[in-house]
Amino acid sequence: MSSIQQAGSVQETFQLMKERLRDMVPEAELYVKAEIAYEINRIKKEKNAVILGHNYMEPALYHSIPDHVGDSLGLSRIAAESDADRIVFCGVRFMAETAKILNPTRMVLLPAKVAGCSLASSITADDVRRLKAKYPGVPVVTYINTYADVKAETDICCTSANAVHIVNQLESDLVICLPDEFLAKNVARETGKKVIMPSDAMAGRASKDSMIVWDGKCEVHEKFTVADIESVRAQFPDTVVMAHPECPPEVVEASDYSGSTTAMVDFVAASKAKRFLLLTECSMSDNIQAENPEKEMLGLCSVRCPHMNEITLEDTLTCLREDKYQIELDEEIRVKAKRSLDRMLEMS
Repeated sequence: MSSIQQAGSVQETFQLMKERLRDMVPEAELYVKAEIAYEINRIKKEKNAVILGHNYMEPALYHSIPDHVGDSLGLSRIAAESDADRIVFCGVRFMAETAKILNPTRMVLLPAKVAGCSLASSITADDVRRLKAKYPGVPVVTYINTYADVKAETDICCTSANAVHIVNQLESDLVICLPDEFLAKNVARETGKKVIMPSDAMAGRASKDSMIVWDGKCEVHEKFTVADIESVRAQFPDTVVMAHPECPPEVVEASDYSGSTTAMVDFVAASKAKRFLLLTECSMSDNIQAENPEKEMLGLCSVRCPHMNEITLEDTLTCLREDKYQIELDEEIRVKAKRSLDRMLEMS
């Protein structure tokens, strides 16, 4: 628990947030946010709630109320082990669903009416069933950035942190990897598999040592280009460029480092470099900057995730105060989806 969460007053909360965030948030706005954060932390204790915050949360929220922060894999593990009465997931819907899959008896709250995901919406359970019918017995590896009904049709889930590790463990030359085209292509490059797109796969044109992929994409990561990297390096030659594996393969190849959000956080902390460009959801740069004030995160990224951006301190307070926006799942789907998540956690 951070010192901000232990603060005994709004004023102390404000001072600690100001010290951490420095000039990232205007002082007047920060005081309002400190009032809300203080109230959330107070109610959280009363209701025995745990707050999980994804690395993409805006800085004032990220640094004030979560008991745990991280990426999908890390937060999935924490959710699986939680004994809190309420789990408040400051992320997007598929993340909160994952917490509910792993904790059916706990109340899971998502502080937003929708907080969807373009990638999760790119594939349906019917799509997965059609591929499985075409290739019976071929293992289906599904990115955690999917909804519960899709997870229920898969053999094993993965995250950007463990996808290569999981694919390498499968005793199969042919793998169905869904739904992120770019992540799958980046995994295929590292595992030596040939990529087969859905149109060819459904036509039966998959071969040995192949990875059948879907054509889903993240609306944030698909916007980054090699030209972005070249422009930054021309202006700041000493910049270390980091790209999330959901970026196009040519962007990942042109970068200096690629990894999950938590891996990138750790990379910056451990690196002796002084200047970095982060090619992922841009609020994360501010979160890293706050924790590494001696290093410079280039403010050249303007791509925000509209879905992550739905999560606010205001809605988190309403959600926790009123037990609003509860996640509910069909039990049959939940049980089937849990098998794929359990296998992921076992293999990770």
